[in-house]
Amino acid sequence: MPEAVDLLQADSTYYSASTAPQLVEMRPVRVLALEGRGAPGGATHLGAIETLHAVLRRVQALADETLPFRVPPLEGLWWVDDVRLALEVPREEWRWQLLLRVPDEIASEWVDLARDHEGQRARGVQLTTLAEGLCVQALHRGPYETEPKTIAAMDALMEREGLTLNGRHHEIYLTAVTEQLAPQEIETLLRHPVRPLDR
Repeated sequence: MPEAVDLLQADSTYYSASTAPQLVEMRPVRVLALEGRGAPGGATHLGAIETLHAVLRRVQALADETLPFRVPPLEGLWWVDDVRLALEVPREEWRWQLLLRVPDEIASEWVDLARDHEGQRARGVQLTTLAEGLCVQALHRGPYETEPKTIAAMDALMEREGLTLNGRHHEIYLTAVTEQLAPQEIETLLRHPVRPLDR
């Protein structure tokens, strides 16, 4: 049996960032994705996390003999359907798409079988490609509630470089969102796809 792929190690550039905002170019990656709406940490959000992991575990079992891989960190894209800033919108109205990376070679048939096995709750899980290209990113250390400070520093870099947002707010949870940790132990990689202002 081949050695299990550890995406966290095999693609360390995807999962690493400085606490100081920086510009990076991200290649397209394959992900399992599940979209929903509701407050982070609420019942709908936590249920979706469990569903996505259940599908991934089933895909792992199907891939085990030919393409074994380890579970990567959970990721999330966040946005609001509103003209107001996200933090001005009630958390219950926040939209999200949960993501789990998979090796690029994962067969879509495995995902179909895994989704069918998990039944109705998994009908929204999709295998898709995340293509962000040029991004501003930074490592945020501390509770999620203090992320605006890091995002402000990212915004300042974008302004200096003449860049604007070109996609959704992206978070990679280097420490598990369901794990009870001291606030100073929480690490979240924040990433914003960007483009030049004149495009």
